[in-house]
Amino acid sequence: MKRTALLLFALALPACGSSYAQQGPSDTLRAYAQALQEGRVDAAYRLLSDEAKRSMSLEAFRRAVRDNPDDALEIARAIARPAADPVVTATVTMPNGEELLLVFEGGRWRLDAAAVDLYGQATPRQALVGFLRAFERRRYDVIMRYVPDAEREGLVEPAGAAPDEAGAPAEASSARGGESPAQPAGPGAAPPGAGADAAQKPGGRPGTVKAAADAGQLTPEKLKSAWEGPQKEQINRVVQAIKAALPTATIEETGDSASMAYGAGGTVAFTREHGVWKIKDF
Repeated sequence: MKRTALLLFALALPACGSSYAQQGPSDTLRAYAQALQEGRVDAAYRLLSDEAKRSMSLEAFRRAVRDNPDDALEIARAIARPAADPVVTATVTMPNGEELLLVFEGGRWRLDAAAVDLYGQATPRQALVGFLRAFERRRYDVIMRYVPDAEREGLVEPAGAAPDEAGAPAEASSARGGESPAQPAGPGAAPPGAGADAAQKPGGRPGTVKAAADAGQLTPEKLKSAWEGPQKEQINRVVQAIKAALPTATIEETGDSASMAYGAGGTVAFTREHGVWKIKDF
């Protein structure tokens, strides 16, 4: 089933080639479908992108078609009848890790609307780039857009604040010599290995972004006071680590959750709320 799925999802327009450069996406789709329907497996394989070919050899492609002939024909029939005209797009990654989408229209490449959205949240990467841009400009009002609803409203208790076996808060246990959390949860976490105090959130306590607000609802003013006050050194260290990792980092998405590794074991956790991506932890 995995190989059969690749027949559909690995399809991409060739980047070059004299015979295909003059064709549009619909032409290539029809050629691919016709090749599969006629059993010309090698011809269909030649229409795959270089990346698709690297993920599946010609022999593996032949075997997938041979072992799943009905599925291959079903895919071919579906491809031959697209529901709408294909839209050709390209993604360009900038040096800072930001991605720009281009759309091929009227014989020319044009920038997508996301290029003018400085604080977008359409994808986890766009949300992280927007957050970093807002942080650099000290736009705490904008940073609030990236905070999940529960944490904005002060509904999430700091991690480690649950009572231990003796009924005392876990923070107190840690102060008595207990181990600090191996994976602190929440924005503002310093990268692992950055020092003894880095095992905790800025402000000296593990927890979510709610730790920046002593109590109650989080506001831009409370966030500014914390991140430009006692938490300044640690939050700057975290941000620099994320910025260094972003250009080459891979962001894994699963449903309404996503994550990106950075530094020596740090992780940015994303969540999707109301159709936009927010930053849950880092």
